[in-house]
Amino acid sequence: MPKESLKSDKHEKPDTRRGHRERLRARFIKGGGDALHEYELLELILFRAIPRRDVKPIAKELLDKFKDLSAVLSASRQDLTKTNFITDSVVTEFKIIEASALRLGQSKIMHREILGNWDAIIAYCRTKLAENKVEELHVLFLDKKNRIIADEAMAIGTVDHTPFYPREIIKRALELNASGLILVHNHPSGDPQPSKADIKSTIKLRELAQGFNIFLHDHIIIGRHSEVSFKNDRII
Repeated sequence: MPKESLKSDKHEKPDTRRGHRERLRARFIKGGGDALHEYELLELILFRAIPRRDVKPIAKELLDKFKDLSAVLSASRQDLTKTNFITDSVVTEFKIIEASALRLGQSKIMHREILGNWDAIIAYCRTKLAENKVEELHVLFLDKKNRIIADEAMAIGTVDHTPFYPREIIKRALELNASGLILVHNHPSGDPQPSKADIKSTIKLRELAQGFNIFLHDHIIIGRHSEVSFKNDRII
């Protein structure tokens, strides 16, 4: 978006801006997030950090640059502050919301029987990993009742590879007295299809885990807009 478009509020009266903000808040209160466009939800966030400016063009520029609201909220401070009018205070607002979303998702799965609530697992994993710029391998450790007792990052790799070591995962599972595992990692390329190395390492982990009476329930790969489950695809 041209820079001059972000200055369109120069001749806009303060009461006009106030009226727009009040109407947007009223629509949100009445209909929730589904009643608003994505850029309007972003406007609501920006209202707090940018109190005296028309933030609609700023919201649209951010979405044009980062593609969607999730990517905006999870973008780095360095990338965000390259955008006009995005200060450290704005970035802090974004990071508070990002952290709150992650904590909310975590609260829905931790210490609960989780295998019957697959949607909650996927939502949490997407919030945590979908926007990451490098691959990370996380392990959800489960107890005998299939309740998640820990979520730990076991490896951090590059943009297209995460080496993981089955013996280290089993060692940690034994320390936690875990009976089950769910592996989760992301593909920053956006394509969640597993590589040969992903499949080989997962099968090796499953075989090693069986020797300790630990069950590998699944390996989930998170892509940009979709995910792959090794269990559903009968890879394991």
